[in-house]
Amino acid sequence: MAQSTEADWVARFADDVITEAGRRAAGAKIIVASGISPSGPIHLGNLREIMVPHLVADEIRRRGLECEHILSWDDFDRYRKVPAGYDPSFAQHIGKPLTSVPAPEGSEHATWSDHFKAPFRAALAQLGVEVTEISQTHEYTSGAYRDQILLAMRERARIDGVLGRYRTRKKTAEVQDDEDADAGTAAAYYPYKPYCGVCERDLTTVTAYDDETTELAYTCVCGHQDTLRLNAYDHGKLVWKVDWPMRWAFKGVMFEPSGVDHQSPGSSFMVGQQLVREIFGAEPPVGPMYAFVGISGMAKMSSSKGGVPTAEDALRIMEPQLLRWLYARRQPKQAFNISFDQEIQRTYDEWDALERRVAAGEAGAVDTAVHARAAGPAAGPLPTTPRPLPFRTLASVVDITTGDEEQTLRILRDFTTDSPVASLDETRPRLDKAEAWVTTHVEEDQRTRVRTAPDTGALDALDATDRAALKLLADGLAGNWSLDGLTSLVYAVPKIQAGLEPDAKPTPELKVAQRSFFALLYQLLVGRDTGPRLPTLLLAVGAQRVRELLGEA
Repeated sequence: MAQSTEADWVARFADDVITEAGRRAAGAKIIVASGISPSGPIHLGNLREIMVPHLVADEIRRRGLECEHILSWDDFDRYRKVPAGYDPSFAQHIGKPLTSVPAPEGSEHATWSDHFKAPFRAALAQLGVEVTEISQTHEYTSGAYRDQILLAMRERARIDGVLGRYRTRKKTAEVQDDEDADAGTAAAYYPYKPYCGVCERDLTTVTAYDDETTELAYTCVCGHQDTLRLNAYDHGKLVWKVDWPMRWAFKGVMFEPSGVDHQSPGSSFMVGQQLVREIFGAEPPVGPMYAFVGISGMAKMSSSKGGVPTAEDALRIMEPQLLRWLYARRQPKQAFNISFDQEIQRTYDEWDALERRVAAGEAGAVDTAVHARAAGPAAGPLPTTPRPLPFRTLASVVDITTGDEEQTLRILRDFTTDSPVASLDETRPRLDKAEAWVTTHVEEDQRTRVRTAPDTGALDALDATDRAALKLLADGLAGNWSLDGLTSLVYAVPKIQAGLEPDAKPTPELKVAQRSFFALLYQLLVGRDTGPRLPTLLLAVGAQRVRELLGEA
């Protein structure tokens, strides 16, 4: 059996869950859980709700134990607000179950919830995340929870007593939102809310309930009033703070994390721990808190706001292993950012460096374990790019060639002279990810546009020193036409001009001269002071064209 270390959070939680499972029901299948509300785009913060239990469940399976990861779609929740960027007329559906709201115009799906489930489901498949999906609409409307609902209604006074312990505390926005859904007041509390039989919304108030007959009366803001028997009615649900612990007990959940907003005093997770014991006769799951995931400096993402990147968005520019690694390497309590800007190049570099250390047997035990989890689930590794060339190189090449495959292949062959790339398929899918990043996330003014003709004005204004530097470079191209060779050449030119050997260590003065020379090359080649790494740029432009643009043809 694998041994955990303090730094290996996945192994540590797997240890805890296995120990607790053995105490509660030795030999039984272990259940870990996630819950997602498909109320809008399912963003990368939501993905942590999936990835934390996925990684723990996967570790448990690696140890030879049976473990199931259930994903509860909270699609019977009320439609709360129209996300930014969507038709404001959808406000007419606020208060209805998400599965009763039509899909946005143009969608191939029938309902709002299915529209947002589909791309997330596809992203999970790419990431190798296997879950058992449970629709809460199906569970409630099929009567699966009927006995639990009747129990909660019988025990409403005790539930109200637990909730009452926190009513005097200052409520966060999340707690207030939950409490707004709690039917009734301290004097007449009901933990169940029916959806109106006429307008379908949950803008209802329970006015009476009989424990013996289960007869429930309610009124709705639309003016409708009704009386029904709860032992035969399946179009309503428990309020969230009661619903969640009920489900823990119903499914025997052993592990389920929750966001930091669910773990403050009086919040749903903290209250749920008491309700699951006192009302439903079960134990709460092992439930670590997870911190938020930011994007390019954003502190928190919310699915109720538009424009937040989703897992689908990330996978357009990130290989699945890389995205898995971002979640696997950080403890749940640690916040982290996912970069869609230039930092993504550094992220790829770090992943590639880890792969090299693991392949060489130089990585530590924790890094090796994290790499194995990122590479794929227990069922086997995910497909990889056969020739994973540096992402920054691929991005520079597709930027310069604007995706021209013939030119791209020519340049990449020059990059791999020891074992030339025979086909662009060898570099996919990473090449496609790099192209997607360049075309969708690099600002137009940052794109590389190689000059179509020499800048004669700039060339005519050069002094003798700059003219000599360009000649040294042009003369050295043929004998150094490789990535390593050109790297040495561009750094060597200012050294030679200073009377030094090409391999001399740079001095502060020499570094200034090198920066000045690099800026000159960028101006003559692409009309800017900066750009892709010069060796990459030179290879991409081609030796003859470089000579022409430098006035040395």
